[in-house]
Amino acid sequence: MSISFRRSGGFRQYLIPLMFVLVIVVVIVARASVFTIDEATQAIVVQFGAPVGDPVTEPGLHFRIPFIQEVRKFDKRLLSWDGDPNQVPTVEEQFISVDTTARWKIVDPLKFLQSVQDEAGGRNRLNDILDSVVRDKIASSPLVNIVRSKDWEVTEEDLQRTMTGEREEEILLQKVETGRGEMVRDILKTAQQQMPQYGIELVDIQIKRLDYVESVQQQVFERMIAERQRIAEQFRSEGQGRASEIEGETERMLAEIKSEAQKEAEIIRGEADAEVTRIYSEAFGSDPEFYSFLRTLESYSASLGAGVTAILSSDSDYFRYLKSEAPAPVPAVEQEPNETETDKQ
Repeated sequence: MSISFRRSGGFRQYLIPLMFVLVIVVVIVARASVFTIDEATQAIVVQFGAPVGDPVTEPGLHFRIPFIQEVRKFDKRLLSWDGDPNQVPTVEEQFISVDTTARWKIVDPLKFLQSVQDEAGGRNRLNDILDSVVRDKIASSPLVNIVRSKDWEVTEEDLQRTMTGEREEEILLQKVETGRGEMVRDILKTAQQQMPQYGIELVDIQIKRLDYVESVQQQVFERMIAERQRIAEQFRSEGQGRASEIEGETERMLAEIKSEAQKEAEIIRGEADAEVTRIYSEAFGSDPEFYSFLRTLESYSASLGAGVTAILSSDSDYFRYLKSEAPAPVPAVEQEPNETETDKQ
C-alpha cells in the first residue's frame, strides 16, 4: 500500500504542470486556427503554397488548419497607381512627356494571388499594361487631340486676347477629331480588357501632365520668344506710325493757329498804325511846330545812345532844337476888364 500511494502522489505532482502546458498548447493552437477579416480586407487560405478553398471576403471570424495553412490578405479598397513620366512621340513626331495616374482594385483575390502574388506585383503589371496602352494611343494621335477637348472652340476674341503668332493660330484653329476626353476613355477601355485575367478591375485612368521633353522645350521657347518679339516689333511699328500721324496733325494745327494769330496780329497792328497816324495827323494839324519838335526828340532817343557816334555839320537842321538860341518873346495876353472896372467906366 505504501508503494502505490507513493506512485499516486508522484503522478499528482506532475499533473498540474502537465495540464498547464496542455492549456498553453490548446491556446496556441486555437489562436493559430483563427483569423479575422474586416470590411476593407479579403483573404486566401494557402496550404503549402497552394490556395485552398474559396476566397474569404466576408468580414468576421474564420478558421484554418494551424501550422499548415497560412492566410494571404488583400485590400478591397481602391488603390492608386502613379506611372513614371514617359517620353512618347506623337503622330507628328513631336516628343512629349506623359505622366499618368490610375485607380484600381482587387476583385478576384484568387486570380490575383496566382498571377501577380501581391500588390507590388500588381503595380508592376499595371506599369507594363498601362504604359504600353498609353504609348500606343498617344503615338497614333496628333498633339492637338491630346491637349484639347473636342467641344472646345477658339474664337477670334481668344486669339486677340492671347496675342498668338501665326504658328500658334494655325495650331489653335485646327479641328479636333476626338479630343483628350475620348482618348482617355479609349485608353481606359483598352486597358480594362487585359485586367480580368489578373483579378484586377481598372476603375479610372487620367493624364496628370503633358509637357514637351527638355530638348524640344528649348526649341519651343525660342520659337515663342521670336514670335513675341515679332509681335512686339509690329506693335512698336504701329505705335511709331500712329505717333507720326499725331505729330503731323499737331504741327498742322499749330501752323493753323500761328497763321490765324499772325493774321489777327497784323489786323490789330494795322488798326493801331491807322489810329497812330490819325492821332499824329490831328496833332500836326493843331500845332505843326510842336509836332515837329516831338518827332525830333523821338528820333534822338531812337538814334542816339551809348556807343553811337554821329558826324554832322554844325549847321545841320537835325540838331536845330539843341542849339542855344534866345527864347522867343512870349506875346502878352490881353486881359479882359473885369466887371468892376467896366462899371466904373
